[in-house]
Amino acid sequence: MTYLQEHAAEIEAAAARIAPYVRRTPLMTTDLDARLRLKPECFQVTGSFKARGAFNAVLELKRRQSVSRGVVGVSSGNHAQALALAARTAGLPAVILIPFDASPAKVAATRTFGAEVIQDGITFENREERVRQVMAERGLSLVHPFDDWDIIHGQGTAAMEMLDDDSEIGTIVTPTGGGGLMCGTALVAKARNPRIRIIGVEPERADDARRTLRSGALQVLDKAPDTLADGVRATAIGQRTFEVMVARNLIDDIVTVTEQEIQDSLLRAWLGLKLAIEPTAALPLAAWFAGRVSDDGRPVGLILSGGNASPEVVARLLGTA
Repeated sequence: MTYLQEHAAEIEAAAARIAPYVRRTPLMTTDLDARLRLKPECFQVTGSFKARGAFNAVLELKRRQSVSRGVVGVSSGNHAQALALAARTAGLPAVILIPFDASPAKVAATRTFGAEVIQDGITFENREERVRQVMAERGLSLVHPFDDWDIIHGQGTAAMEMLDDDSEIGTIVTPTGGGGLMCGTALVAKARNPRIRIIGVEPERADDARRTLRSGALQVLDKAPDTLADGVRATAIGQRTFEVMVARNLIDDIVTVTEQEIQDSLLRAWLGLKLAIEPTAALPLAAWFAGRVSDDGRPVGLILSGGNASPEVVARLLGTA
């Protein structure tokens, strides 16, 4: 089997594995543009696509008997909630490190799913180092939010469903932080049709993946970016996502959008599309409305990654609408 065939087979297996635990979200059309196909992962279990990867990774750890004392993860919120629920479902303890300034609503939801949350002294800059300390001290198995093949394969199931629902899609656009969703999308889409274009979207303030793709060398932000899209505040992509992006050259482009464009697209989704998405999920819409998504006339799929907007952000933005 080729590289793409092997990964596509893993994504197909992941889809079957997680089917009892996640939702098959719909593929929606919109009056905004007849070419658009929207994949609203705000309807997903725990409110984001992260449930796909988390369930796949936890179930695979248990199947391989690679976990004994529990799992540990690091997240700004969506991976935390997904990992907490997946671990609870599998009967495993979960410890999640969340930066001290993350959304209180996402922290509360993570605790509701039964995880132990550690925030004291955790920042976006030190969280990778701290999570490995906790992993070693407690003998836990790490479930990384994006630099893990099981996570990447689980995230790829969203695009697999999208292409099952509309095989004519010629371009798929995803938000890009650590790159797990974008790279899982690329693996399954390119295996089906190498002509399908994969485009990632980042905030202008968090353009490490765009610069990595263009330079061919890993680019690392000096600090976590101050952006409304709090789900993409990773300071660099991972080793595995670098492999897909650069070594295998499976990503066609990564574009950026401004904070104002994110805000305008978010309000357009809330008030026009009636979709309760979060700022990170608005990145593909922002790129589309700004004219930064080049296409060939075939349908364009936008993966709207989640719906866990903090109440503070909702109140502030609706106050300006």
